[in-house]
Amino acid sequence: MSDIDREWAISELSSFIAAIKIIRYSSPDTFTVINVGAEIFSQAYVVDQILDVVFPNWKQDFPNPRADKWIGYYKVALRAKTALERQAEIKEKLGDNSPHITVSQLHPWIWEGARSLWNSGHFREAVSAAVRKINAETQNKIGRRDISETDLFKQAFSLDPAQEGKARLRRMTPDRSKTYQSMQRGAWLFAEGIFAGIRNPLSHEAENELSEHEALEYLAALSVLARWVDQSIVEKARGES
Repeated sequence: MSDIDREWAISELSSFIAAIKIIRYSSPDTFTVINVGAEIFSQAYVVDQILDVVFPNWKQDFPNPRADKWIGYYKVALRAKTALERQAEIKEKLGDNSPHITVSQLHPWIWEGARSLWNSGHFREAVSAAVRKINAETQNKIGRRDISETDLFKQAFSLDPAQEGKARLRRMTPDRSKTYQSMQRGAWLFAEGIFAGIRNPLSHEAENELSEHEALEYLAALSVLARWVDQSIVEKARGES
């Protein structure tokens, strides 16, 4: 949640919560909605985006938040507001100030590929979709449709000069330095590891779901590769546009 505008998000959540008129009974956990203002329908769109950032899996906990007169929405909005208001305090008191990452902070190609499946709790399929996305974006960048996956990245980051119809990706200006050679070789070996160690097992063990944490680690690895591809310079054969 590091990039979120907390003040704005808290204000939006507060307005949304206020629009759901409720009556509480003697028990603090017992209440009912007596009125839902018309403005809530437009506010819900914005609140959905906030909740996706604060609690990426909230739709699993509240698969139908409008059921029971919006009580599900009311509960998760209250939780999100508290999380935003007291996150710094909680970290300070619990002693956890370590850096963290969320899926929405990963390279856009990865999050775009994984978003819908991730938000519905299909973590294995989300990772697989992200793999397909980075494969497609790499094909697009170097104009190749004849190869894919491991062979695509091995040829894209090859140290060989570009040939007609076989563009290369250069992570730095080509020279004879060991740094240049290491960066190129590291990129295609890293891609080979991703396809051999992540993509292939996912396709062969479709019945085994990934945990959220494991899936996030896989997406982080894919994000590194996506960034290398995105930031690389395309080298084409001389005379080729």
